[in-house]
Amino acid sequence: MSEQALSERPPTENEVRAASEAARLLAKALTPDGLPFSVQKNGDQVQVELPAPLGQLMLDVLTHVGRGEMITLVPYGAELTTKEAADLLNVSRPFLVKLLDEGAIGYHKVGSHRRIRANELLAYKAKRDKVRRSALTELQRLGQEFDAD
Repeated sequence: MSEQALSERPPTENEVRAASEAARLLAKALTPDGLPFSVQKNGDQVQVELPAPLGQLMLDVLTHVGRGEMITLVPYGAELTTKEAADLLNVSRPFLVKLLDEGAIGYHKVGSHRRIRANELLAYKAKRDKVRRSALTELQRLGQEFDAD
């Protein structure tokens, strides 16, 4: 087993298999009331009941790993470096710095380093994605009009 976190590397074949199997089993157990399961350690068995939203989050994580994808969980209140923020937006670090300098995303400095609050970054991403979806919808509408002519 690798010591490196899954946010820094793709999962191994064994991790993909284990995550896929766990997701399959837990998906069958997830109900609107929650996700009941048991954990066994040192011969002791403990029953756990997660509320449905937490159960769904667990399944989402396992599903991504089961697809062989790297994952990163970011707490909403976390402070991110410019590299981490750029990675989450899937843009280059210099492009992110340009967005910061333009005021598109709020940040503060710790010494000479910029820090971006995850909630501000996620708000920017949601706004950006909404604009992109609107543009795509408009392009689809125009394409349909063109095809109809």
